[in-house]
Amino acid sequence: MSLRPAISTGTATPTIEGAGVHLHRAFGFQDPKAHDPFLLFDDFRNDNPEAYYRGFPWHPHRGIETITYVLNGTVDHSDSLGNTGSLKAGDVQWMTAGSGIMHQEMPSGNSMGQMHGFQLWANLPGSLKMTSPRYQDVGAKEIPEIIDDDGTRVRVITGSFWGQTGPVDGIAADPLYLDISYLAKFADASDPQGVLLEKEVLGQELNIRDLSGNRTLVRFGTGDEIVVRAGPEGMRFLLVAGSPIREPVAWHGPIVMNTQEELHQAFTDLRNNQFIKPQDH
Repeated sequence: MSLRPAISTGTATPTIEGAGVHLHRAFGFQDPKAHDPFLLFDDFRNDNPEAYYRGFPWHPHRGIETITYVLNGTVDHSDSLGNTGSLKAGDVQWMTAGSGIMHQEMPSGNSMGQMHGFQLWANLPGSLKMTSPRYQDVGAKEIPEIIDDDGTRVRVITGSFWGQTGPVDGIAADPLYLDISYLAKFADASDPQGVLLEKEVLGQELNIRDLSGNRTLVRFGTGDEIVVRAGPEGMRFLLVAGSPIREPVAWHGPIVMNTQEELHQAFTDLRNNQFIKPQDH
């Protein structure tokens, strides 16, 4: 057995998106090969409603999947196909945009004004980029939670871990998405609203040792084991992995295709009100 070595570390960058939402971007709009099959990862934790309440008004998606994980507050969403819903603390939405939708997400804080969550973008292979859009809305109670004898708590969103399999399925990248926490002195970890995420860790191959610092991103090389050493205050992080797609990427904003011709066609469709395609039933 061998440990997976760290390839790189970095700190999420303050960014403003949507209609004025202040967030931190761990990565995105850079070399798509660096995090293949993932494209972007945003941390939208904020305790000031002025910094998020305007949300993300109507915008297009094509050729990708967006994964939204809410820790505190609520995210109301709707789209051009008539789908609507509300994500609350602990809920996850895995949206396959496929051939294209118009979408909006409007956040609101909890009783203390907290709006905490994350959004991950995963690429789709060329064979699935024009597939029909699909939603998987998963409530907090549907996500299996493992509590180990040493106090480690793991929520399995997708993939399999310690004998549990997450409820999100049928994803092209065959991903693993875990929310892992260890609280010092075996503190009660049953309430996810009581713990702020301390670290983000994401890559196709992963290893952690003596990691410190909030909003830290780490990528890793090959190996067999992941080792986490918590400090005296405990720790919490996201662990995400997926199978690389290894295809060409033509990318502009929330539209990701394989070629520039496909990308130009997507924007032509958008201009000509032909972006939304007939759906398979």
